Amino acid sequence: MTSPAVSTPTASHHDETREADKPKRRSTAAFKFVPETLVHREKLREDAVAFCRTLDRSKPFTKNALEAMAREMLAKANEPEKFLGFAMVMLGNVFWREQFLAIPFERRMLLLPHCLKHAEGCPADYDEFGLDCERCGACSIADYKVKAEKLGYKVLVAEGSPIVLKIIVSGHIDGILGVACLNVLEKAIDKVLIAGVPSYAVPLHSGDCKNTTLDESWVWECIDKYEPAPSQKTRSFVPLMRAANRIFDEQFETITQPVRAEAPKANPNGSPADPLAPLRFTETVVMDWLQHGGKRLRPFITLAAYDALTGAVGLSKDHQDQVLEYPPAVGRVAMAIEAFHKASLIHDDIQDGDQFRYGKETLHRQYGVGPAINLGDHLIGVGYKLVSSSRKELGAEVAADVLDVFAAAHMKLCEGQGAELQWSRSGSYALTPAEAMKIYALKTSPAFEAALYAGIRMAGPVEPYAEMLTQFSRHLGVAFQILNDLGDWLGDDHNKLVAGQDAQALRPTLLWAMAWEASSPAEREEVIRIAQSSSSPHAKFEAYKRHFEKLGVFDKAHTLVEKSRARVEALADAVTPDSLRELLYFVIDTVLAEDGIPQKPAPVVVSMDLPRQPVLHQLQVNA
Repeated sequence: MTSPAVSTPTASHHDETREADKPKRRSTAAFKFVPETLVHREKLREDAVAFCRTLDRSKPFTKNALEAMAREMLAKANEPEKFLGFAMVMLGNVFWREQFLAIPFERRMLLLPHCLKHAEGCPADYDEFGLDCERCGACSIADYKVKAEKLGYKVLVAEGSPIVLKIIVSGHIDGILGVACLNVLEKAIDKVLIAGVPSYAVPLHSGDCKNTTLDESWVWECIDKYEPAPSQKTRSFVPLMRAANRIFDEQFETITQPVRAEAPKANPNGSPADPLAPLRFTETVVMDWLQHGGKRLRPFITLAAYDALTGAVGLSKDHQDQVLEYPPAVGRVAMAIEAFHKASLIHDDIQDGDQFRYGKETLHRQYGVGPAINLGDHLIGVGYKLVSSSRKELGAEVAADVLDVFAAAHMKLCEGQGAELQWSRSGSYALTPAEAMKIYALKTSPAFEAALYAGIRMAGPVEPYAEMLTQFSRHLGVAFQILNDLGDWLGDDHNKLVAGQDAQALRPTLLWAMAWEASSPAEREEVIRIAQSSSSPHAKFEAYKRHFEKLGVFDKAHTLVEKSRARVEALADAVTPDSLRELLYFVIDTVLAEDGIPQKPAPVVVSMDLPRQPVLHQLQVNA
């Protein structure tokens, strides 16, 4: 096992790029112009090929690094900055092209946008899988589908990088050939490319989502091409993400060993038994809630931290195509961190009166407040049982240390949630940014610290990392919560579906605190009038939003996110071994990916119909 330490690491090409581009991180929303002529587009594609000839491809790039390279490429070619987004896509294509072409056709996905259809007279309807495309010959979608499906591709006519990454992690595909506008491709960089997924993208010529065009030859020259694997392969976190996913999808019952949640038997009269009969109800619902929904980020962090300090097999280029196996105790502890997280969500939804979670009604709306409280309590017990049952494999001292950190994280979460509830019921509108940040640090940061701690402690001594873990998790958790607050003003397809509900419910968010601090006495009176008015939720939302925009609250919040990002990156820079430092970088880029969050300047928001879980189910059935 690599001896853990914290020191100044030897900088790689990617580390140097990360350091160089830190101050330049900003949205590319204002730079999404596609060159008007094919000759110009081909020229930029050739510039990207030349730029990438000496590029180190051993590690996947971050969005920051890709943007920095694209700016350098444009400067060398004397091209305007407005083509930045297009240049980023071209560089990404060159970086991944050889590895994408080495993937068998049956392990590829063709992702097509619904806006390629002809708006007038299209006979296709939308179902839960996206556009249910018919082969009518009226547009190019059918041409691509027929060709790709004959080759063995899985074809999805929809947009949305989250569902694509979920399908990748499920293990059914290894690479993506995607057609999309630059708005969608920028989001995919955050969600897909930083994970190390070989991808090749063909940009649409416009983002207006109506009868748009593309360079069809770019699709045809790639779709049926297969080449042997390149000599240099990029390391990826996908195998580790799949390992964490298998804990829930393939090993769930073995790990949790449910007692009462077995498949119900038929009644003597032949009618099916009630799957939610009283004695089975609690465990059945809890196990379903634990197994399904969510991004499973915390279990991944625990598993990856353990891997990083026990040989880094998950990141080894020699094991990228293998199924990773870890000791059962490691899987149980990783499952436990998710159990605690999901228990807190049940209680948090009740306390906040939230209506939706994971795109469905919250448990207290489905079953009632009393049963939901009990479900959360039961899930807490499941978490502690998972850790304590691993003490023989881990050693009693290791198990006790992990339980102690989990318990401390649980208590801090309750303190933060308690402070939030007390402020909300106090009747006071005054809140300072420092108070809001303290609540954030208590509510969000301990879970990240516990997930990292558990993986490191199961691998060996944790003392060399103790101070770093606390500081890293604090700044990461605060930045994550600020981004979550910003997302509340758009709505969130993967979590809560009501925009602005935190402000309408008068929860102590940092946005509220910054607005209150910056408001004059007269403006504060106006905010109080909005809060106390009987206006519709939509009217209140718009009134709050105008007030926040006038005071520059959203811009200030983004500035704080960037400051927190800089702090966690500085902490990660000083960590060894390389495998753990690389994991911390990946966690930063994943947790703080601003997908769907309003940027500076604000991006063009295009309405999309995003597929949900049934797409994954369909692929599982067909696989």
